[in-house]
Amino acid sequence: MTALPLAQTLHRHSHADHAGTVTLSYDDRFLRRKRLIMDSGEAFVVDLEKTTSLDQGDALELADGRLIKVKAAVEEVLVVTGENLPRLAWHIGNRHTPCQIEAERLLIQRDPVIKHMLEHLGATILDADEPFTPEGGAYGHGRTHSHDHGNSAHDHDHGHSHDHSHAH
Repeated sequence: MTALPLAQTLHRHSHADHAGTVTLSYDDRFLRRKRLIMDSGEAFVVDLEKTTSLDQGDALELADGRLIKVKAAVEEVLVVTGENLPRLAWHIGNRHTPCQIEAERLLIQRDPVIKHMLEHLGATILDADEPFTPEGGAYGHGRTHSHDHGNSAHDHDHGHSHDHSHAH
């Protein structure tokens, strides 16, 4: 049995030459230890010190020195446009929904509850299939975790404390 190549080092926004690529969804780019398969079909194991959010353009360094570039996979998203894009972005952020912010549009993962809310606020929503690369956390890195908006009341535990109220 042959051991798989091991990646324990992450290079942020690498511009070096890459020996290969790995294409991952937004959810799959949040990992600590996982077996991944390069776009070429070669498998390798990621074993990072802590759970990390990988960004498009980052590179994982294999033990032999090869760099594997991280690419964002095409996913089902909602394209949000409207007259008051900053207001729409605020409502998305208030629900802790990961959001890709662009000059003329916002992209979020498909969510019928958020879609309905945004339509009610006057947004135009289109379904699309595109790479999803949302903004990082409050300091430009990390993850924004969305709420569960099922039919239950809005009683939930975020796993972290908040100094602000939520009006949903």
